[in-house]
Amino acid sequence: MVTIGVIADTHIPDRVRWLNPRVLEIFHDRQVDVILHAGDVSAPYVLKELEEIAPVHAVRGNRDWLLLSRLPKTLNLEFAGISIGLAHGHGGLKNYLADRLYLLIHDYSHEMLLPRLLETFPNSRVIVFGHGHVPLNSWMDGKLLFNPGSPHFPHTKRIAPSLGILLLSTGGEVKGQIIPLD
Repeated sequence: MVTIGVIADTHIPDRVRWLNPRVLEIFHDRQVDVILHAGDVSAPYVLKELEEIAPVHAVRGNRDWLLLSRLPKTLNLEFAGISIGLAHGHGGLKNYLADRLYLLIHDYSHEMLLPRLLETFPNSRVIVFGHGHVPLNSWMDGKLLFNPGSPHFPHTKRIAPSLGILLLSTGGEVKGQIIPLD
């Protein structure tokens, strides 16, 4: 069994100064083997703090253009024989601006991002993403679409701050868990 800690949209220090201490506590208690950060890290020290728990794989979000521009836009990973695509979800400047225009008229929904994520990762069994600050743990066409939400800034007050855990078995079983931090 491989246990993966999943986090996104930490926004440190642009929205909060420090990582929610529950994040480190949960990842430590769950004995995660690896941590995936789906972008909008904002400051490199966040990744260093997470690396004290387990190795970290991170992608660049729309807020990471200055201090973390070295991070890739997407990653294709494999654990326990299960392929995982990791992206923030904003899809670059052109898509980000189109999404912002859409959001002026409509509320956020994952459906805005899913076509681009499915196109980016056609062969991944699990697609991990962030960007919307809305948790998602849902299967579609044989793929687990997984957004851990944000540990600091959920999209609305009706949603609790959250992170995620992925459990992968060597037999190919995949389970996702969204863990509220309240």
